Amino acid sequence: MELKPQDLLVLLKAAAHPGARWTYAGLAEALSMSASEVHASVKRAVASGLASSAGRGEWSPVLPALQEFVLHGVRYVWPAELGTVKRGVPTSFGAAPLADKLASAPGEAPVWPHPQGAAKGPGVSPIYRTAPQAALADPALHRMLALLDALRMGRARERALAADLLEHEFGVARAA
Repeated sequence: MELKPQDLLVLLKAAAHPGARWTYAGLAEALSMSASEVHASVKRAVASGLASSAGRGEWSPVLPALQEFVLHGVRYVWPAELGTVKRGVPTSFGAAPLADKLASAPGEAPVWPHPQGAAKGPGVSPIYRTAPQAALADPALHRMLALLDALRMGRARERALAADLLEHEFGVARAA
């Protein structure tokens, strides 16, 4: 069973709201996915060790494993490349929390192409097609996805800063 990008979106949504109890239908609505897609994502996440199951639909992300995968594996499994200038939703160093820490010229920060986006910049494919819509509705998820994109495509400084900020978001200390 191999992971799919939507599995990471489901895991990050749950990690962005620790302690929340999600139904498959609730996650599906929040992420603009079907309940069966969410169920399959959770099943793959549990099989891969990125989530644990307590039975009967109860599950949660294994934060240390998820953090390790996000910090060290995602950019190799699902790399991101900048494309042409588009209108969309800011990501990576164009969105909080990196935008507050790194200066960029107008139009340089990457965006996920999306009709409701208010920014312009080089387009980048989101980790999953529904991620921009889900991010617009959930600032905590948007922060995590923006940091994920900084890891997927950023330069060394952006990746290091994103790793530190994600450590804070996950609440799991990295091994030295």
